[in-house]
Amino acid sequence: MIQGTCETNNPFQMYREWIDSVCNHMEVSEVCRKILVECRREFTVHFPVKMDDGSVEIFHGYRVQHNDTRGPFKGGILFHPAVDLDEVKALATWMTLKAAVVNIPYGGAKGGISCNPKIPSLVELERVTRRYASEISILIVPEKDIPAPDVDTNPQIMAWIMDTYSMNRGYSALGVVTGKPIEIVGSLGRFEATGRGCMITALLAAKHRGIEPDGGTVAIQGFGNVGSVAAKMLAENGCKIIGISDSTGGIYNQNGLDVESLLRYKQETGSVTGFKESEPVSQSELLGLKCDILVPAALENTICADNADIVNASMIVEGANGPITPDADVILNDKGIFVIPDILANAGGVVVSYFEWVQGLQSFFWSEQQVNQELETVMNNAFHEVLELSSREKVPMREAAYMLAAKRIDSALRLRGIYP
Repeated sequence: MIQGTCETNNPFQMYREWIDSVCNHMEVSEVCRKILVECRREFTVHFPVKMDDGSVEIFHGYRVQHNDTRGPFKGGILFHPAVDLDEVKALATWMTLKAAVVNIPYGGAKGGISCNPKIPSLVELERVTRRYASEISILIVPEKDIPAPDVDTNPQIMAWIMDTYSMNRGYSALGVVTGKPIEIVGSLGRFEATGRGCMITALLAAKHRGIEPDGGTVAIQGFGNVGSVAAKMLAENGCKIIGISDSTGGIYNQNGLDVESLLRYKQETGSVTGFKESEPVSQSELLGLKCDILVPAALENTICADNADIVNASMIVEGANGPITPDADVILNDKGIFVIPDILANAGGVVVSYFEWVQGLQSFFWSEQQVNQELETVMNNAFHEVLELSSREKVPMREAAYMLAAKRIDSALRLRGIYP
């Protein structure tokens, strides 16, 4: 199980408890509840790959399809040593809810390989990817199940998957994955989409809470694809980024960090630690910084009952999936901290993945300005729908987001019925 500093329960079991609670609150049908707490398909593969030295290694991979009531299965592929089936199941279920919250016609899926992608050579990594793509090709189809990048995967890996699938089919299937390189008909704006979505929801939440973006202070845990883009865009909107961490450590400057310079420094050194005009902070110290906005954008379970008391932010925007455990959620709510849940805050990636999928199927491509404008519209609508439900039902934003998603899935299920 991929996780941060906290030990926690089985992630899929945590999701099932949330769904049970939400369905009871919303009076969602028993049929819908039964369907949502199970995954439609769970596919496990064990496959050999020849390494550069001539040896053969066995890799373990997964593809889980949770629910397709509202549209084709959609979800990323992650490469991480701690990937396991329950992890992938939990992430697949969150994808179902995420797509429903932002009201795009997708269901949820997820995939992964238990490996450290930093160890194999580039050639070995390509072999691993292509063999995995071949193994799961009985599931992935442009009209049925569409993978995308996730933890430690990238556009190049998506290109290998698309090419492997296309070679097996005998034609170029542009819509079989999203998050592809622009050169092979990926979408402009896709790389930045998750971080941009975090920025959009953070600014909307700040406005709601009476926090002025100009000079508002931000701490960001995680400086990868999501955290770095969110930091850059929040800084461009006037926010002062006072703390940032990555897997090597953290840095702090109460007067604000130069994010553009830090991005170059990270690219050159592979770390944020040692950056000029900053002082070192630990991961726990970063979570405890007094700030307006905290963005946990690293791994799951980084804020739990053991450390939630130290959080000193006015609001939290979840850039990662599942960074706050249920026990911690209760503590944060009691402290009056406004939390924007992951299924809303980081949904920008799946929204623009949907745009890319539509463009690929039509072979008609949008400008980056159009992509960003459409993303902002979708995120703005979803934020205000969740906020309105939260205010009306007097529940936290996380519960409101789950309620909105469950209601939409239940409505679709009632209309479609149960086959046969």
